[in-house]
Amino acid sequence: MSNNPKRFIRAALSILLALAVAVASVAAVAKDKKEETRYPDATRHAPKSDLSSQSDQKALQSAIDAVNGGDEAKAQAEAQKVIDSSRSKYAKGVALQVLANLKFNAQDYKGAIAAYKQLLELDSVPNDTYFDSMYNMVQAYIVDGQYQAALDEMKIWREQGKRDTAEAYALEGNAYYRLQKYPEAIAAMKKAIAMTDKPKDSWNSILMASYAESGEAGQASGFLDDQLAKDPTNKALAHNALVIYTRANQSDKAVALLDREQKQGMITSEEDYVSAAKFYASIAQNDAKPEAALKGAQLLQQGLDKGVVKASADNYKLLGDSYIVAQQEDKALGAYAKASPLSTNGDLDYMRAQILGSQTEWAQARDVLQKGIARGVTHTGKAYLLLGKLNLGNKDKAAAKTAFTKAAQDAETRDEAKAQLAKLGGTK
Repeated sequence: MSNNPKRFIRAALSILLALAVAVASVAAVAKDKKEETRYPDATRHAPKSDLSSQSDQKALQSAIDAVNGGDEAKAQAEAQKVIDSSRSKYAKGVALQVLANLKFNAQDYKGAIAAYKQLLELDSVPNDTYFDSMYNMVQAYIVDGQYQAALDEMKIWREQGKRDTAEAYALEGNAYYRLQKYPEAIAAMKKAIAMTDKPKDSWNSILMASYAESGEAGQASGFLDDQLAKDPTNKALAHNALVIYTRANQSDKAVALLDREQKQGMITSEEDYVSAAKFYASIAQNDAKPEAALKGAQLLQQGLDKGVVKASADNYKLLGDSYIVAQQEDKALGAYAKASPLSTNGDLDYMRAQILGSQTEWAQARDVLQKGIARGVTHTGKAYLLLGKLNLGNKDKAAAKTAFTKAAQDAETRDEAKAQLAKLGGTK
């Protein structure tokens, strides 16, 4: 069947792996007061300010005011004026920070990197400005896909700035993950998560993805157990856990988690209902536990009854698929019958005809399939091949020959159709 629950687990894992780099906007105002408050142990000796020109001070203040007022064009123009004309290295450094941060927030990451590099090469600003800009450059490198450069710069930031944060380790883990250095990504992400009571969902996702890619789903499972104990109602964390538990063939843990989500009222949106039903069906298929698929079908039906889950072809098809895995064909037929008129073609009618044919309901199956063929099906040859068999069940050899002849025109079913015709004496 299409919409195969096993395929869903692969898709769920791919979503977990396809992580966007979430980078926050950076502060656009550099201040010259209370220097080195964020980097008290830095090895760099902060230079003294050489700012003396009133015009430079006025231009810098104008740029900063424009930033705070949301006038980015004016801020950029004022900052560029200082960069182009000032003799003060300090003034140029502050202006470069303003310019770099503006470019960063405008998602011009290459432009931001170039400006940050100029700022660092000038070596003229206080430590807070200097190392914050270096850190921002690390983020710019990551979103620009320059992962090794990000790691190299992070090493300098950490060694010279003498500062460690959860966010810094998360950035490092992200870069390692992108470079497919999964053990290093795991180590960095575990440090990041250990340093805060509220790790970001994306950090857990990168850690889980790294475990999965490195073939250590079992270890990921143990880590997730601990995280879920601390934050049992975190939906994103629970979803990651379900992907990992299912991938690690820990179906009992996956079912227990799904059951707990239901009892605790965590399944509230259409996405929640659909995702849970697919997980239940996948577990049922992988471990031959039809009762799990039945739980998923019943849950999805609840969502449909409440109106939370839309009455769509896809959702009714999932309901039917779940009942098939649960070995309840009659209920599957009912779900597929609701899905069919909402669908754009006759594929679901083909599926209904298959089930009805297996129940020897030859006439009903034939009528359903003929309607489906008239609407158009993805695999025409298979549809006519099935129609021929159903006509045989109805003891209508002439109609069967006609159907098999059409099936023989399709490369996908040519050989089997010709074999059927041969049995009926209808091929040369």
